[in-house]
Amino acid sequence: MKLDDIRAAAEAKYGSLDIEVGDKTVRLLNALRLPKAKRDQIAALQDSLKAEGADQEEIMRELIRVAADTKAGGDLLVKAIGDDLTVMAEVLAEYGKRTQVGEASA
Repeated sequence: MKLDDIRAAAEAKYGSLDIEVGDKTVRLLNALRLPKAKRDQIAALQDSLKAEGADQEEIMRELIRVAADTKAGGDLLVKAIGDDLTVMAEVLAEYGKRTQVGEASA
């Protein structure tokens, strides 16, 4: 087996959520494919969503920015979504479904 085969399997299993915005594609990367600092940031943002009085709209925007493969891509997607919280929530719900880590097996 080659390392490229393993990389391809990882991409298939832990792939990104790709969203077309005009003629560009924004990739929201699976948290497992992000650097540790960004994984920690996503975990902290998810925890802060539960805090009483949290600015959920801003937290959701930041989650998108952190998960995006590039800063420009994250900013583009957030700008395209605008203030429509239903669209933002749907993007994050789809991101959660697509990038969900499966149960560990023996």
